[in-house]
Amino acid sequence: MNITMQKVHGSENDFFLLDETQLERSFTDEEIENLRTYLCDRETGLLNGADGLLLVERVVKGESLAKMRVINSDGSEASMCGNGLRTVARYLAEKYNKTSFTVETMFADLKVRQAPNLAAQVATYQVEISPVRFEAEAIPMHTKNNTIIDEVIPELSSELRFSVVAVPNPHLIAFVDHKTLMGTEFERIATYVNGENPIFPDGVNVSFVEIVGKNELFVRTFERGVGFTSACGTAMCASSLMYVLLNNGEFNETITVKNTGGMVKTVVHEDDSDGYWMELIGNATITHLISGTLTDFTKGHFEKAMIKETTEQADYIEFLASIK
Repeated sequence: MNITMQKVHGSENDFFLLDETQLERSFTDEEIENLRTYLCDRETGLLNGADGLLLVERVVKGESLAKMRVINSDGSEASMCGNGLRTVARYLAEKYNKTSFTVETMFADLKVRQAPNLAAQVATYQVEISPVRFEAEAIPMHTKNNTIIDEVIPELSSELRFSVVAVPNPHLIAFVDHKTLMGTEFERIATYVNGENPIFPDGVNVSFVEIVGKNELFVRTFERGVGFTSACGTAMCASSLMYVLLNNGEFNETITVKNTGGMVKTVVHEDDSDGYWMELIGNATITHLISGTLTDFTKGHFEKAMIKETTEQADYIEFLASIK
């Protein structure tokens, strides 16, 4: 079976995007596992590997254009991915010639739309990040209290204060100074909570956040199932939410969030009926167009693949240079 895919990224959080609805049949679980194993490996994978796979599937229910599944590079499945959703939004917008629609994800149908470009030739999309939950069962986590908001967790640190929120991916967030942001304590804590530990049985995404100025953050993230990543869209939204709630931020104002892979904008909303939800605005970049046989890709035989590099990464690099 011949297949095509795109190598894409949002803030350099990179993926292989595959549209199963265009195939004669959907992938089997074994084929997905083999694709993930061979494509995404950072040392031996195709085009230096990736953080995961984005699978476009037919909707299970509702009126969304398609369903998005996110398979992390370690084989786990994420409930959502904000950076990935932007690239899927672009793919579907161009496929169906639409500028605004919804995409089905594991827990919700999320609104997406084309947005004004962040810079010349940098395709930009705006996506909804929700639902938001704080209670222990949504994370999950084992603690005395049902929520953790701006608290010391003695098992992790005697000094840092953490908040835990699911958006819907679970996030452990601490506001820190720049030295701590780049220090070794970050990796120690992130590795601990994503290994065998008594608090987070399924692991958790960890973000250290530096407040650079009013409505300006720098977020560094250790992503569950991936490790340190250039950016994590849901982490940047969760961090923006906690900034508004804990650091005198304002609802409905645009927040600039920088990360290792670039910059996005977020807006935190408060809804009387649904609680909180966020908008994530950032690039949706296609770096390569790829085609070949499913058999070759699932066995790591990339020499026969047809690969066309786009010019979009050069445009994105120029954008990065402009914001530093």
